[in-house]
Amino acid sequence: MEAFTFYFPFGWEHIISRDALDHQLFLLALLAWYGWKDWKTILILVTAFTVGHSLTLLLSVGDWVQVDSKWVEFFIPLTIVLTAGRNLITKPIASQQLYQSYALALFFGLIHGLGFANTIRMMLAEDQQLGWGLLGFNCGLEVGQLTIVGGLVGITFLITEKMKASTSVYSYLLSSLALGIAASICYNRFPLSF
Repeated sequence: MEAFTFYFPFGWEHIISRDALDHQLFLLALLAWYGWKDWKTILILVTAFTVGHSLTLLLSVGDWVQVDSKWVEFFIPLTIVLTAGRNLITKPIASQQLYQSYALALFFGLIHGLGFANTIRMMLAEDQQLGWGLLGFNCGLEVGQLTIVGGLVGITFLITEKMKASTSVYSYLLSSLALGIAASICYNRFPLSF
């Protein structure tokens, strides 16, 4: 149990810190069209993302899956570009589009899990309590992720419900912001030089 409490703060820090902007932007893009009334959809989206990144976190830390970290660091902001770009093209609220959103959240979670694994792999490699350490790190990630999701939903509620801003305009602005920042990160992280 010591390993759980030791690694929990590392998971929290990895999602809450300034260095986690790409993961935070992904959540922003993923939830751009949803408000507090869509809590079930938000819960399913975040759960799909969590299942995806938990799976590859486990596989990566166990050395069952390995991907060059340069490519992982490029693909993570690319998931944001694709999610935000999709938001600008279509409202992902219709039922068929919701299923696509769930599948994308799961798939993109797999990619983000590789990024989380790069952070913790070396620390856990020498730890005898791998399972507890991994669980602690993942729980820290999830508590941090839920904190971010709660903040995003709260801000969306204030802006769209209390201030009566247009939900569509607000969603397009959030998606455009996420797309612009993520595109810049992609450009800076592109692993090949010409």
